[in-house]
Amino acid sequence: MLESLTAETLARMQFAFTVSFHIIFPAFSIGLASYLAVLNGLWLSSRDQTYLVLFNYWKKIFAVAFGMGVVSGIVMSYQFGTNWSVFADKTGPILGRLMAYEVLSAFFPEAGFLGVMLFGRERVGDGLHMFATAMVAFGTLMSATWILSVNSWMQTPVGYGISEIGQFVPEDWWSIVFKPSFPYRLVHMVLAAYLTTALVVGGVGGLHLLRDKADAAARRMFSMAMWMLICVAPLQIVAGDFHGLSTLEHQPAKVMAMEGHYDSHPDGAPLILLSIPNPAEKWIDYAVQIPKVSSLILKHDLNAPLAGLDTIPDADEPPVAIIFFSFRIMIALGFAMLGLGAWALWRRLRGKLFEDRLLHRAAIVMGPMGFVAVLAGWITTEVGRQPFTVYGLFRTADSLAPVAAPAVAASLLAFIAVYFFIFGAGTFYLLRMMNMAPATKHLGLEDAPTRTARGGKISPDAIPGE
Repeated sequence: MLESLTAETLARMQFAFTVSFHIIFPAFSIGLASYLAVLNGLWLSSRDQTYLVLFNYWKKIFAVAFGMGVVSGIVMSYQFGTNWSVFADKTGPILGRLMAYEVLSAFFPEAGFLGVMLFGRERVGDGLHMFATAMVAFGTLMSATWILSVNSWMQTPVGYGISEIGQFVPEDWWSIVFKPSFPYRLVHMVLAAYLTTALVVGGVGGLHLLRDKADAAARRMFSMAMWMLICVAPLQIVAGDFHGLSTLEHQPAKVMAMEGHYDSHPDGAPLILLSIPNPAEKWIDYAVQIPKVSSLILKHDLNAPLAGLDTIPDADEPPVAIIFFSFRIMIALGFAMLGLGAWALWRRLRGKLFEDRLLHRAAIVMGPMGFVAVLAGWITTEVGRQPFTVYGLFRTADSLAPVAAPAVAASLLAFIAVYFFIFGAGTFYLLRMMNMAPATKHLGLEDAPTRTARGGKISPDAIPGE
C-alpha cells in the first residue's frame, strides 16, 4: 500500500503520526503541572496530609509523562529538516525565532526546576520548593504559549514581508506573536489541557473509590477533578464559540468544512448534527439537521446568510469528511464532560458523591476521553488549514523537501515500530502507576515531613477524610 503513495502523502502521514503521539503528553503535563502546584500550595497552607500524599503520587506520573513529551517533541523537530526543509527555509526567519523563544523562556525553566520539584523538598525548604513547582507549571504554560503562537501564525499569518529569496521575514513582531487567532487558540488549548488532566485524575479517583470508598486521597482527588470539570467545561464551550467566530472570519473554508456546508445558504444555514459527506458529489448524505441553527450560532441571527464551499476553488478546498467527523467528536466529548461534571455536582449536593458507583464507573470511562477530544480538535485545526502550511500563502505541496517516497516510507515504518514499542511501554507504566492506590506505603512518606500547621508531628498514616 505504501508503495502507491507519493512522498508528500507519506511525509504528511509521518508528521500526523508523530504529532498525534506528541500532543497528548503536553496536553496532560500542562494541566498536571498546574494541579501539582495547587496541591503543593494547599499542603503548605493547611498541612493536610492528603494533599502531600496526592502531590507525591502525581509528581511521579508527571515526571514520566513529561519525559515522554520531550522525547516525542524532539523527533518532530527533525522532520522540519528532513521531510519539510523547504517549509523550514521559507518560514525559518519567523518560526525559527518563535521556537527558540519557547526553548529559552519555557523549556529552560521547566528543565531547570523539575529536579528541585521532584527531589528537593527536604533539601531546599518549603518556600523554594513551592517556587520550583510553580516555575514548572509556568514553564508548561509558556511552552503552550509559544507553540500556539507558531501554529497561529501559520493559520493567520500577519506582520511579515517577503524577502528577495522568497522567505517570510518579520516586519512587526508584536503582530506576529499576537496575531488575530492567537488568544482564542491559547485559551482553548490550555482549557483543553486542564479538562484532560481533570478527566484522568477523576478516572483514577473513581477507580480507587470503587475499591475503597473510604480512601481519603481518592476522595480528595475525585472531588477536585469533578469541581474542575463543572467549572472549566462551560468555559471551554464559551471559548470554543469565540474561537469558531474567529475562525469564520479568518479561515471561512475551514468552518464550511466543519459545518458540512457544500452549498451556500442565503436565508439561514442549518446545523447538521449527523450525516455522511459525499466529496465526489459535493453533497451531504443522510443529513440530520436543525434548520437555520448554524446561522444562529455563527452569526447570532437565524436568517443570516452563510457562504458554502461552492464559493471556494476546488484546489483550495480542505478535506471535508475528516474535518466534519473530527469536529463532531470534539463537540460531543465536550458536552459529555459537561454532563459528567453536572452529574457529579448533583450527587455532591445530595451527599452521594463518594457512594455513586455508577458515577465512578462513568469517570473511569471518561478518563481517556480528554486525549481523544484534544486529538479530534487538533485534527480539525490542522487538516482544516489544508492545502496550505501557511494559510492562503504557502501550499503544503510546495513545502516538501526533495525526498524520495521509499525513503519517507522506510522512516515512517521505523517511527511506527519504535513509537509503539517505546511509548506503548511508557503508557503501560503510567497505567500501572495510576492503578496503585495513593497510599503512604506506596509513596515512601514515612520519611517525608509531616508537620502540622503549628509545627508539631503527626503520623504519616493519619490522613484525614473528606
